Order: sequence, then C-alpha cells, then structure tokens
Amino acid sequence: MPTDPPAAVSVFIERMGLSAQADGLPRIAGRMLGWFILHGGPASLADLAEALEVSRASVSTNARVLRDLGVLEATARPGDRQDYYRLADRHYLPMLEGYVERMATLRDALATAERDLPDDWRDAQSRLVDMHRFVDTARDHTRDLIERLRRDEQGSPEGDGHG
Repeated sequence: MPTDPPAAVSVFIERMGLSAQADGLPRIAGRMLGWFILHGGPASLADLAEALEVSRASVSTNARVLRDLGVLEATARPGDRQDYYRLADRHYLPMLEGYVERMATLRDALATAERDLPDDWRDAQSRLVDMHRFVDTARDHTRDLIERLRRDEQGSPEGDGHG
C-alpha cells in the first residue's frame, strides 16, 4: 500500500463522512466508504474500528448498511473466523440503481397526489406537476448514466469509465 500523507487521508475520509451524512446516511458509513476507496480492503471489522477510531459495533452496523447498498462485499480469509469486507467493484452502480428506485417511489407518490387532490388546489397541482417532471428527468438521466457506465465497462479492459 502506498504511503499516503496522513492529513490528506484523514481529510478525505472525514469529507466522505460529511457527504454521506448530507445524503441521509450515517456519517460513519461515509467515513468507511472513504477508507475503502483509499485502501480497497479486505479489512476486518476490528481493523476498521481501529483505523477510524470508532467502536466495533458501529463499524459492524455500518458495514451491513454499505453491504446492503451494494458498496461493500463480505469476504473471508481461510482459517480466520473474523468478518472481512472489501470495496465492491464499481460500487457506485448499485448506489445509482437505488436512486432510480427511490425516484420511482417518489414518482408514484406524486402521481397519487396529483390524482387525489381536488382540482381547485391549482397551486399545489402546479408544484406537483413541476416536481413530477423533475423526478422523471432525474430518473431518466440517471438510467442513461448507468447504461453508459455499463457500456464503458464492457468496452474497456479496466472498465475505467473515462471517455
């Protein structure tokens, strides 16, 4: 593993924590994601707790959150009973797919409100229609991004997505 300037590493990890927190995830989940982006893994829960200076219980809980989001993969080492995790390949794809699913749920809620609100609620109806358009556009563009990333992966030996 390359020798990283400690300040740059800790700043990045903290920024990832704040970014995750702003997106509604636990801050420690973001810090863990930052650690895995820099180090890849595999890492045990004990290793992560020590590296991030948090409790093993918090690491365990957030590792499951990140695993369920498709960001981390559980792995093992022969003869070792500890749980290990590593960064999933192209971990951002499941994150984007989850966003598309959440947008579909929001779209359904908007459509129901548009249908069920009385016609004389014109201002509310107008805002609902505007939000509906936004959600459809965001969902469509995110779907296009996912497809582009998948095509880039298939066309590139490294799947780096640049281009």
